[in-house]
Amino acid sequence: MKAIVNVRIYDYIDYIDDGYLLFDKEIIEMGPMKNFKQTCERIDGKGRLVIPGLINFHTHVYSALFRGLNLNASPVLFREILEDIWWRFDAALKLEDVGFSAGVYCKDSLQSGVTAIVDHHASGEISGSLAVLRNVIKGHFGMKALFCFETSDRFNLDLCISENVEAIEMGDGLFGLHAQMSLSESTLSACSPYAKGTPIHIHVAESKEDEANCIENHGQRVVQRLDAHSLLTRHSILAHCVHIDEEEAEIIGKRGCVVALNPSSNMNNAVGYFNYNFFRNNSIDVVAGTDGLGSNIAKEWQNIFFNGKQFMNHPSGISPDEIRCHLVRSYELFNELANVKIGRFKTGYDADFLITDYIPPTEMNEDNAFAHVFFGAFDHLRPKDVFIKGELKIENYELTIKFDFNHDIPNQLWKRIEG
Repeated sequence: MKAIVNVRIYDYIDYIDDGYLLFDKEIIEMGPMKNFKQTCERIDGKGRLVIPGLINFHTHVYSALFRGLNLNASPVLFREILEDIWWRFDAALKLEDVGFSAGVYCKDSLQSGVTAIVDHHASGEISGSLAVLRNVIKGHFGMKALFCFETSDRFNLDLCISENVEAIEMGDGLFGLHAQMSLSESTLSACSPYAKGTPIHIHVAESKEDEANCIENHGQRVVQRLDAHSLLTRHSILAHCVHIDEEEAEIIGKRGCVVALNPSSNMNNAVGYFNYNFFRNNSIDVVAGTDGLGSNIAKEWQNIFFNGKQFMNHPSGISPDEIRCHLVRSYELFNELANVKIGRFKTGYDADFLITDYIPPTEMNEDNAFAHVFFGAFDHLRPKDVFIKGELKIENYELTIKFDFNHDIPNQLWKRIEG
């Protein structure tokens, strides 16, 4: 049992200005310093801020090995981005590449304050790929995670289904689908029985091309097509949803699906801005992802706020408190999907949290705590210490977990791709 003392404690609901946090693998108790009477190991927080670890709700862990690779591609259309860059890259991935990328991505995530990941995986070697990710992310680094393999017509369908089903049976899987424009009718029909009662994880209307393709080939829009195949089960994660229309948003809301927004990736691919009003008007849960473009989820929450207002052309279009509510809800959603308890400083919740160097330059209290976190701590979040289930994963900014960063692995990967 340990105690962090003399800290500001905030879980986006409750705020303690000068408090303590008593924990082992789980939170035992918390309160103001005047009530602290425990005799145990103490960590003096010296006025720092303690917040829960963050969740990356849509990412591609394999992207960690892409940095610096030049494929000499100049895509114009979104499909060209996929075909000329990402599909060339992920098709070359072997299991050893998958494992190495997971280690790199875990390190980056932890140093960005992320303690839980929802991954959307693809690789040339399919069978066993999610087990490799699980062994590294959950087994070696001790992070929380959910997994899926992005089923697509460019892969062996049976192997994709098998990989997803195995992860679901392991208790940490969703049913992965790439995007409707890479999925034939026969493929969706084959996947539908396996996804019944299980949330899917899929790219939806990331680009205008996805919607245009669906209308041209299937006579309906993306969300309508997925719904026709009974794939939109409760808590299904629909990534992007940049180009959905009002009718699609209504279906998403009725089915209880979750929209994972990835604003930095959308800007990078120049696919456009999401319409936040669709989510608000249909009571759709919104979560944040990086889409594999780095691991800084704090930045993505900020960009959701800024991009949403920019699309509305209204400086007061979204309130910080709306973002706070989405953030709180993101923990509840992950807890339901992964059968864990994170995101609150309450007795019985896992001790997954960050100690940050943020010292407020102005008064911080229960009324303005979120503004301090969102516009202050999140603006340059680099936690000093990161705990998962009470174990230090980052100590004084450094990774405590040994991992062999064997650069021969990505070097060989790049040679295969360039060859």
